[in-house]
Amino acid sequence: MRAGDRNFESVVGVLRGILVGSVMSAMLVPAVAFAQTIEIGIGTQNTTTNTVTGGIVIKELQLLEKHLPKTGKYQGANYKIDWQNFTSGPPVTNGMMANRIHIGMMGDYPLLVNGATGQQSKNETQLVAIIAYNAYGAGNGLVVHKDSPYYALEDLKGKNVSVPFGSAAHGMLLQAMKTRGWPENFWNLANQSPEVGTTNLQEKRLDGHANFVPFAELLPYRGFARKIFDGAETKVPTFHGVVARKDFAEKYPEIVVAYIKALMEANDWVRKNPKLAVEKIEEWTKIEKEVGYVFLGPGGIHTLDPTIKSKWLETIATGADVLRGLGRMKEFNIQAWVNDKYVRQAFKERGLDYERQLASLANYEVTGKDPVCNAPLSKPRDGGEIWVEGGEIVPFSSQGCTLLGLQKYTGEGKKLRAVYLYDRGLGIKVFADKAFYAFSDKDGKKAEATPFLLKKDAQAHATKIGGRLMTYNEVLGSPTTTASR
Repeated sequence: MRAGDRNFESVVGVLRGILVGSVMSAMLVPAVAFAQTIEIGIGTQNTTTNTVTGGIVIKELQLLEKHLPKTGKYQGANYKIDWQNFTSGPPVTNGMMANRIHIGMMGDYPLLVNGATGQQSKNETQLVAIIAYNAYGAGNGLVVHKDSPYYALEDLKGKNVSVPFGSAAHGMLLQAMKTRGWPENFWNLANQSPEVGTTNLQEKRLDGHANFVPFAELLPYRGFARKIFDGAETKVPTFHGVVARKDFAEKYPEIVVAYIKALMEANDWVRKNPKLAVEKIEEWTKIEKEVGYVFLGPGGIHTLDPTIKSKWLETIATGADVLRGLGRMKEFNIQAWVNDKYVRQAFKERGLDYERQLASLANYEVTGKDPVCNAPLSKPRDGGEIWVEGGEIVPFSSQGCTLLGLQKYTGEGKKLRAVYLYDRGLGIKVFADKAFYAFSDKDGKKAEATPFLLKKDAQAHATKIGGRLMTYNEVLGSPTTTASR
């Protein structure tokens, strides 16, 4: 062999060795070197109190990161979570249709529109879990200015009313109108966001403003509004749920399950210490903790429960009928939209019984012992609670004992953050100072002051028992009130 040939073979051998070595090295490089980046866009509504365990709580406590899959096809995956906050549901749907949001949360009517829009545009979404609900519709409501002469929905005929179009509150109004047989022009209805509607109501440029959680409680709490209609009067359930893009969920089912497990842990966190929870939620969202407690505290207006109950699907079907009747929506395949396999898997992985929870409508309730009447809380919703500033939230065994506790604490010079009672008719937790009372002291000794959120309900009950209508301050000023137990 000539010298040139030997040199050529030598070079080829070296190159062959380098090539083989490179291939072997590539085979030995850990998978993390080729890790995929998975983007997760999540659309939240931080100021919508009953969605916080699906959004801001998960974000701030980093619960999703805790549960995201890290094995199998997700080995070494780099997750990029994009939290996108909105004040209502429709913008979340817009983001999902544009594939910028993969998991979103919103109320019942926005969910309905979300599902229908996805089916029509070939950007299908699926309902994968519920965040919170009220089985009778409480949470949405309509408020007027505190100085308004209007006390019932009927009083607003021909008046200027606003609501965020496409919201759960808008659905509440449509349902109320349908039930009463009112035409669409019953009032002058305008589309206004929570912020705009709040400002216009405060400045008396509106006769009424309807909104979703928490605004119908928040605005009266802030001192310039009064609720005259509550969604519970419709008797149609209301809820907020979680939707995921179908293509995302099918590609990354473990991520959807991880999100639902994070949601369930967030629910547990709230129930474990509701006072601390609403204090932190106020810090994160600027929604007053006293208002948050009305919804999320024990016996609160909304129940935290991720299961997809058939009752909620009936609600969606009712809403679809309303929108179709108004020519606002085409056909919608509800069954194709609902997918409970992810929430069922989350329950399984947490060792919980999905079917048992699916059959339950129970909320967690107030516990403890009444320190004033020295009595157990055998029927928590017959009682009340007092939030002492700088102290705890104290439970009471009856409404009368709650008022006794109020007089005791104020007599001791203590400042109170809130007093909570339960509306006798609607069954929901209310601020005692915003309620109306049917007052009776016929025997001259034992007084009864029965609380109602709405003036008309209190007046009707007062007439029934031969009593009289009273405000909170009038009840407190009654010399016989302390005898009520």
